[in-house]
Order: sequence, then C-alpha cells, then structure tokens
Amino acid sequence: MAKRVHQPREDAEFDFIVGMSGVPVLAYFTGTWPKAIERCREMDLVVGGIADEYAGRLTAVRTDMTRCPATTSRYGITRAPSYVLLKEGRTVAQGTGPLTAAEVRQCLDSQL
Repeated sequence: MAKRVHQPREDAEFDFIVGMSGVPVLAYFTGTWPKAIERCREMDLVVGGIADEYAGRLTAVRTDMTRCPATTSRYGITRAPSYVLLKEGRTVAQGTGPLTAAEVRQCLDSQL
C-alpha cells in the first residue's frame, strides 16, 4: 500500500481525515471476503499510483467496509471495491467495481 493512502481503523478516523484534508478525497471501499479480495488488491495498486501522481491535490483513503460500517452505510456502499470522490465534504462522483488508472484519472480530471 502506498504511503500516501490513508487507512482509517474506524468511522471517526475516516471523518477526521476527510474533515482535515483541505483537498478532494478519493475514498475507496474494500472488503475482506474471498470474492472481493483480488479486486480490492487491484484497486490498491491503482489508487496507490494515483495518490502519488496527484500528491498535494488529492487525499486517498482506503476504507475497510467492516471497520467503518457507518461510513460504508452513509455512502450507500454495498459492494467492494467501490469508490466515492468527495469535494468539500460532498459526493461529486461514485461508482462500484475495479477501475483502471485511466478511468480514475478521467473522473478526477473532470472534478478537480
């Protein structure tokens, strides 16, 4: 996992990271059940690279659905991997499924 990707251990820590960010937040949600693990590992690599590429302009947050159930529920996340792009605390983009780096960049570039 890239050092630039935050990994909150609970809902309050997620809220703190988002509140203190000052830049848009790319939160992606992961699961630990067998069918989700491989797809989430793919997203780890993609988001890690994006976090490095957009350093200073974006905060990346890897959110474990079981550790942050209130956050997961708040954004209506039901599958892993999923992502939410937050700008000034508001959702500006959301999706489900593994994404390529090009797809993430396209989403970010249209919103940043």
